[in-house]
Amino acid sequence: MYALVKQHDKNSGKTKNPLTESIINLETVNPIEFFGVNNGKLDILKKKFPLLKILSRGTQIKLSGAPEQIEGAREKIDLILKYLERNGHMSANYFEQILGGDDERVIDNFIDRNPNDVLVFGPNGKTVRARTANQKRMVEACDKNDVLFAIGPAGTGKTYTAVALAVRALKNKTVKKIILTRPAVEAGESLGFLPGDLKEKIDPYLRPLYDALDDMIPADKLGYYMSTRTIEIAPLAYMRGRTLDNAFIILDEAQNTNDLQIKMFLTRIGPNAKAIITGDPTQIDLPKNQSSGLFKATRILKNIEGIAHIELDEEDVVRHRLVKQIIKAYNKDDVRITEQKKPNT
Repeated sequence: MYALVKQHDKNSGKTKNPLTESIINLETVNPIEFFGVNNGKLDILKKKFPLLKILSRGTQIKLSGAPEQIEGAREKIDLILKYLERNGHMSANYFEQILGGDDERVIDNFIDRNPNDVLVFGPNGKTVRARTANQKRMVEACDKNDVLFAIGPAGTGKTYTAVALAVRALKNKTVKKIILTRPAVEAGESLGFLPGDLKEKIDPYLRPLYDALDDMIPADKLGYYMSTRTIEIAPLAYMRGRTLDNAFIILDEAQNTNDLQIKMFLTRIGPNAKAIITGDPTQIDLPKNQSSGLFKATRILKNIEGIAHIELDEEDVVRHRLVKQIIKAYNKDDVRITEQKKPNT
């Protein structure tokens, strides 16, 4: 794994604030994957441990500072190296999540995973699995219930995990088809008069669903599934009047449905079907005179057996490492605005 080459007391004979050094060799991983391009990941490590002096030289890392600080850094480096040994690559986002994961459940998302936790084996050996505690709760809730509401901000993996569960069900032959749908509501901007037929006009709204499928199913097989309607991606309006049986159905961006639309969707569910409804209450793109049907649905269906509710938060963000900070900043500003609107008592 890695070798501890040297650790010694720089203040021999002194008992106050002893300083030590540790040198770690990166023997079984690509140093560039650890240090990052232009030492970008190394800079993240330095920010995490500002009281340590951290130097890189070739395939070595040198840590200088208080013993407890060095021990904490070595534990995190050990986890990172284990991950790199197993996967070969680590994004800056994962790197930062491991450094900031003081909770054992967070660390477990990356290290010593059970192979049975894999949801889907995608193209080129890619493995798709629940990465965070709440994503794992989504998987468990889906296994035990027929309807699941997964609510949370952008980047928390709601849609991606839902699609992975649907693909798993199809591959395991527990369903015969996958139906992915979302309301065709523009995200605060007008797309104008797009060229092409109806499918070409609607596809931009459905692109995130295609992207998730591309990660999980080889292109030729996905094309076959689409041509045979084994996998169907359609706007929500196309669900009206249908009975969706023997299917895994996902309603994405449900915050952009009104009461009638979400009720229509939920009443389409037929025998031997599962449904996941995902939504982000902070990104409602409906006209100002319309309210989101997601709020009412989650409220009145809260205590029905067979319907589960999972809430994800910024700790589940698996996109760029800055997304978590962006969400926190907006949440903080929303609280500030709410406090300002409260009447003085």
